[in-house]
Amino acid sequence: MPDKLKYILLLLICITVQAAFAQQYNPNNPRRPNGFVGDTAALKGTNLAPLTAEQQIDTLRKREQRSRDSVVFTSKFIKITNENLLKDSTQLFPIDTTLTNFENYSPLFQPRSPKISLGGTMGLATRSLLFEPSKTIGFDVGMHALDPYLLTPQDIQYYNARVPYTLLTMFSAGRTDQYFKILHTQNIKPNWNVGFNLNFIGSRGFYASNNVLGQNVSDLNAAVFTWYESKNKRYNLLANIVFNNLKSPETGSILNDSVFTSAKGSFDKSTEPVRLPNTYENWKTAGFYIKQFYYIGRIDTTVKKGGANILPTQRVSYTLNYNVTKYNFLQNDIDTYHVFPDYYYSANRSRDSLNLSHIQNDFGYSFYLRGKSQKFVKNELKLDLGLTHDLYHYTQYVTDTTLDINSNKVRMPDKKQDATFQNITIKGKLSYRFSDRINLEFNVNQIAAGRNFGDFIYDAKALVAGNNKTGKIILDGYIQSSSPPLVATNWISNHYIFHNSFHNQKTTSLSFNYINNPLQLDLKAEYFLITDYLYYTAQPGGIDAHPVQLSNPINLLKISLGKNLSWRDLHFDNFIVYEKTDYQSTLRVPEVYTYTSLYYNMFLFNVLHLSVGTDVRYNTAYTAPSYAVGLGQFYNGPDITFSSYPVANIFLKATLQKTNIFVGYDYANQGVFSKGYYTVNRYPQQDRILKFGVSWMFFE
Repeated sequence: MPDKLKYILLLLICITVQAAFAQQYNPNNPRRPNGFVGDTAALKGTNLAPLTAEQQIDTLRKREQRSRDSVVFTSKFIKITNENLLKDSTQLFPIDTTLTNFENYSPLFQPRSPKISLGGTMGLATRSLLFEPSKTIGFDVGMHALDPYLLTPQDIQYYNARVPYTLLTMFSAGRTDQYFKILHTQNIKPNWNVGFNLNFIGSRGFYASNNVLGQNVSDLNAAVFTWYESKNKRYNLLANIVFNNLKSPETGSILNDSVFTSAKGSFDKSTEPVRLPNTYENWKTAGFYIKQFYYIGRIDTTVKKGGANILPTQRVSYTLNYNVTKYNFLQNDIDTYHVFPDYYYSANRSRDSLNLSHIQNDFGYSFYLRGKSQKFVKNELKLDLGLTHDLYHYTQYVTDTTLDINSNKVRMPDKKQDATFQNITIKGKLSYRFSDRINLEFNVNQIAAGRNFGDFIYDAKALVAGNNKTGKIILDGYIQSSSPPLVATNWISNHYIFHNSFHNQKTTSLSFNYINNPLQLDLKAEYFLITDYLYYTAQPGGIDAHPVQLSNPINLLKISLGKNLSWRDLHFDNFIVYEKTDYQSTLRVPEVYTYTSLYYNMFLFNVLHLSVGTDVRYNTAYTAPSYAVGLGQFYNGPDITFSSYPVANIFLKATLQKTNIFVGYDYANQGVFSKGYYTVNRYPQQDRILKFGVSWMFFE
């Protein structure tokens, strides 16, 4: 009997424990044992209500959060934008992880914007090969030869990173050309991102002496940036601090002007003597940039693939931009080979400098009137009004011999000019969007007061788009009047002194652009009428570069065609430009430029994306410009036309998980048509060379 009582007692304990667990309290749903999420049909005949779909999703989400995190972070967690994309709305896009144009990392060899330079390596003075007018007004120093290597506040990209993101990129051609970039960004909070950029360019060039430090390129770009967006999506803050230090050698070219034409050639190009072995330009910039904007009134959204765009109905904005720029030219050589036309202060040493400080305050108001739509914006009227105040101060120095307090001769900086002035610019923009296929836009920028009073640019644009197969047409036209730059009107240096009075240069332009993405077709026709064209020239056969203004108007027609062809994994990309002007000897550009890329894509082992191919660049012969050392300007010197031949590059590039790799052999056809080529008088371009590049992405 006692044994039977034991078994009965044990059975009662088991039943009691089971009942206790069955009625355990669930904080997610007190009416459901264990947060039941099964078929609601099982609850029939009970007093428990079925779970809604939202309650089931919440319960499953909490279960997932309680489980161990096994998420693999990829580029999908990183979104990117820039200031231009945030002008009208909040737009974010995925980062680009493809191999597109990965082999064309240098700003000199961009397929649709090629450059001429003093040697074919990055960091040297450069100018566009094609006609690409500047659409800016107001004060301009006129020094732009190193612009492609500058990092500006408008170049900064901003991120929304759900996970810390780091990008390391390196391109190398040995000692000849080196480029290294670091990007890191992460979110401090879901709506607050910070990051930094570091870019390094180092180059010894093809003809630089390995023992002369002054002939090396040494560039540094650095930036710290942040983007904050309030939780209610109404307030945005963009801020960055940017620093640049660019050192570019100005050697006056090598002494051997027949390096490609003589039978002797060059035994060792790194030992070829140059005219100025220790002379260089040094540009330094530093500044901070803050842009704030706030949305007033109703906020709309448009749903697009990849997310929704936030659209305001009213917006106010304020921008503060402060920067300091120093343009320095340092000549440490005696001008034995007559690179300079003359000297005014010192025969064997120059320390020319221009210090410029700029404070800009910009105020803007935008009003949007639109119909409600969740797919796209239609019947939207938008009015932008703005006022910009620019305050400038510049000082120019040269090195001269003066007497100190003890009547001893000393060499020291001597201030030659100093000025403080301002500009006030009024801005307006009126646009009307009938739908996502028809859009009209009118822009007005006018300097209403200040040193550059009267400068303006008026622009009108129309977009007409059909369906996906039809493509779209963009019509654009503008009228511009811009003041001549400081370097052409009031410039004092050791080798160049100008005091000129020029008219504003006026440009009228009309363009037609047809784009069809399914056909991979891009056709653009542009017409330019330029009045009072300002350029630099010299006496016949001379080197005395100086600014002049053409009294007659210039007509220029520019037609560009981009067409890509593909068959399975074989791709054939093409871009061709035709330029014709009635002043070809003054506006020195080639009549025809072409770029062709033939490559084959492969996907191997289900992990490796591979592309193998060749790029070919070609432009017709044209009268080459010369370069004025110490002035930083390309000018019309001797009428020399160099023979022109195709330049072919061979490349292999691949993507393996989070890494892009590139191996290329530039100017592989050297010696087939010619021993080398020129784009600027006296400055031979790159030789054939093996290049390597790699880009790593890290998500942590």
